[in-house]
Amino acid sequence: MNHSTRFFILFAFISTFYLSISAQSKLTIDQIMQEPTWMGISPDNVFWSKNSDIIYFNWRKTTDVSTSLYSYGVKNNKIEKVSEKESSYILNNHEVFFNDKSKKISVSGGTIILYDLKLNTEKRIISFVKPIYNIEISKNDKKVYFAMENNWYAYTLAEGTLKQITNFIFEDAPFESSTSQKMNLDNALENDQLYLFDFFKEKKAKPQTDIEEIETLKPLYLGSLQLINSQICPNENFILYTVYKSNETKDTKVPLWITKSGYVESTNARPKVGYDDGTVMLGIIDLKLDSTYWIKTDQLPGINDLPKFYSEYPNAPKQINRKTNAVFSGFSATGEALIVLNGSDNKDRWIALLDLKTGIPKVLDWQHDEAWIGGPGIDSYFSGGNVGWMPDQKSVWYQSEADGFSHIYTVNTATLNKTQLTKGKFEIYEPQISTNKKWWYFSSNEVHSGERNFYKMPISGGKRTKLTSLTGGNECFLSPDETKIAILYSFANTPPELYISEVAENAIPKKITDSQSTEFKAYPWRVPDFISFKATDNAMVPARLYKPDKEIANGAAVIFVHGAGYLQNAHKWWSTYYREYLFHNLLVDMGYTVLDIDYRGSSGYGRNWRTAIYRHMGGKDLSDQIDGAKILANEHGIKADKIGIYGGSYGGFITLMALFTSPETFACGAALRSVTDWAHYNHGYTSNILNTPELDSIAFRRSSPIFYAEGLKKPLLILHGMVDTNVHLQDVIRLSQRLIELKKENWEMALYPVEDHGFKTPTSWTDEYKRILNLFENNLRN
Repeated sequence: MNHSTRFFILFAFISTFYLSISAQSKLTIDQIMQEPTWMGISPDNVFWSKNSDIIYFNWRKTTDVSTSLYSYGVKNNKIEKVSEKESSYILNNHEVFFNDKSKKISVSGGTIILYDLKLNTEKRIISFVKPIYNIEISKNDKKVYFAMENNWYAYTLAEGTLKQITNFIFEDAPFESSTSQKMNLDNALENDQLYLFDFFKEKKAKPQTDIEEIETLKPLYLGSLQLINSQICPNENFILYTVYKSNETKDTKVPLWITKSGYVESTNARPKVGYDDGTVMLGIIDLKLDSTYWIKTDQLPGINDLPKFYSEYPNAPKQINRKTNAVFSGFSATGEALIVLNGSDNKDRWIALLDLKTGIPKVLDWQHDEAWIGGPGIDSYFSGGNVGWMPDQKSVWYQSEADGFSHIYTVNTATLNKTQLTKGKFEIYEPQISTNKKWWYFSSNEVHSGERNFYKMPISGGKRTKLTSLTGGNECFLSPDETKIAILYSFANTPPELYISEVAENAIPKKITDSQSTEFKAYPWRVPDFISFKATDNAMVPARLYKPDKEIANGAAVIFVHGAGYLQNAHKWWSTYYREYLFHNLLVDMGYTVLDIDYRGSSGYGRNWRTAIYRHMGGKDLSDQIDGAKILANEHGIKADKIGIYGGSYGGFITLMALFTSPETFACGAALRSVTDWAHYNHGYTSNILNTPELDSIAFRRSSPIFYAEGLKKPLLILHGMVDTNVHLQDVIRLSQRLIELKKENWEMALYPVEDHGFKTPTSWTDEYKRILNLFENNLRN
């Protein structure tokens, strides 16, 4: 080797060493984990004035000390802070127009004001101390119906008379055994008093309102049932009411370690999976017959069918008697009641018309999923999802995943003929019908799974016209006159700002707000590459990829696993995981490559992606991370033994499964607020995916990291809030005991005494992410 060659090698070595030690970020953990006000606070809670002249929104300018209500004048282009008095009126005032549009009713608190729009006069017709809600106008414009203190009232405009039309009593009926609590001595004594003395009967039955001399009504005793809402039928003959029946559960206690008293206190938290969340029931009041009854669900198609997973258990029952949750979804103009029922195991959804005289539903559409019912606009359990009446009042519209993606369908209530209005490998979000009943408006990810745009479409389907032109996330708010759109727009490296646009194809939006601080703008925040890679089973997996400049690349990578399971993060708008986004910029500054995957189970990609984790969390969702690591090594110059992984909640769960079951893939991992045993998580989320522990122990065993802890070989950092009411501290305490008994030494745990599931204090965030950074620095760098 000659002198010049030796000099070149020495120079290259020194240059590489210099670059490696100089690859530092201008960002610091202390900076990016402080209160988010340092970045600037984006506008939110956007809504329009009734006349479409003003956009209201919550905002905090960089010079403000707190968030306030602001207004933007469409005609004068001015942004103004709304006074507290005006804000209170705007936020609390509710208006309902008469059918002939000549008058309107305005409600604020307990006061109802009648406005004659032709004569330009106003008159206060009712005023109570108690708040009024659910106000409606009768079909003939002669009566005003409203609810107060859980009961309905009718005010006749011509006579000025008031009548109470329901009498819900939140007590058990006298001398009837309670289904919700055991009879005790006090109940027995009270019932004797009611039986013996008329004085107490009258006192107990009288509604506690500010109305005097109301006609005595037959009481409807609800006992411990919780009244959710009630609705009066347009023909004024029936009232539908929704109640919640809670089930006996065994709640958990979460200790509060840092208290003012100095003593350890506790708070009640959720029960574990298997203790369901209760039942939502629909009752009918026949006002003419003065009778009440529950709807009947025993004849619903498939109500007693066994789920397929039962076949794996020889001693499983041959038939089940499932409960349903019933939700009222609206009356037609002629008084037909539309309801949605969901099976208690969330594998079936029935959209039906309800015969108000018999309480029997007529099924219009039955959706069944062996995994679980879900998807955009198809909310389950206690919500009916997106359903409603079509303008012809002869058909009903709804969203369904019948073709694998959430789309809009209609069904004729007489013929039961169905029509699919939108179709394709994309999802529909928040559809609404125009005021003139000729158009649909909705958002979708048709252009790209990681984009949201706003569309207009004829009411019968057909051509979809895209009304937004900016690439990224467009959260749209249509003006009441449907001529303008207020848009909360964001991109991957730009937090949301408020824009305004015309309702027209290719319209150019105008920016209204500028929220980011000078400090935030000073840093060149990266736009990640939006990629897809082929998984082992040939599925194309979407992801965000952050790559450093070649000069500072250190050959190491970090895979971030988003939480919630059913959530999207490999999109083109500003992430709710903004702290993690900031952290990823810091990592890239230091030479790391970062991969952020929308693994199986994430939202935005249709039914099969959503349900791919059914009965096996830690299956396809984990293999997507492993395949991502292979792509990093094979295509992006990453050393196979220098890949770390981290995430919180569901992401923490995946991190544990990764280190326990694929230690050859990951060099280290940080698990934040992690589920370690799904039998200890909540019912609503877990039972959808894994059923319940007593019915499907196979699914729970193969999905819970604690049963694989013996596989830990690489460094593990566990981080958890000690007052986490979502994923309880018990999860990681049980895991730590398991690791101790397995004599594992390459793990550490940091606990945060004042933190819940989502951390609040900047010092906790800072401490947590400094530990994560140290883990990667100590185990991934050369």
